[in-house]
Amino acid sequence: MTGALLHDIGKLEAYTDDAQAIDLTDAGRLQGEIALGYYRIRRMIEDIEGFPAELAQAVGHIILSHHGALEHGSPVLPCTREATLVHMIDNLGGRLGSFDRLEKSLAPGKRWSAFDRAIGAEAFFAERERSHEAEREAA
Repeated sequence: MTGALLHDIGKLEAYTDDAQAIDLTDAGRLQGEIALGYYRIRRMIEDIEGFPAELAQAVGHIILSHHGALEHGSPVLPCTREATLVHMIDNLGGRLGSFDRLEKSLAPGKRWSAFDRAIGAEAFFAERERSHEAEREAA
């Protein structure tokens, strides 16, 4: 649970908090959100007297590996069940968000999106026609 809650904590320093335009900070560009998150948690753990070394290592590994692949920015691959679970859930959230984004951009009456790199395919929205019919009947 701790790793799931903390895996993206580096984003606090990596991104600006401007609601109008999300952008990387200098630290985000220079160090990246994974490194920033790891170092933040590492410093906090070191301040807790008696913090279990194995737990510190496990949490650090989750943060460092949560992107799941070296080419996606993780300096290490997930090597524990917990790290693999956090990576898979994080990836699933992003994937499902891609479907939301694609559906919102569809023209009225369309059920297929164009090819999308994030999901690696076109997306099909079978329920889309029924939801438009219900909207017309309600009006």
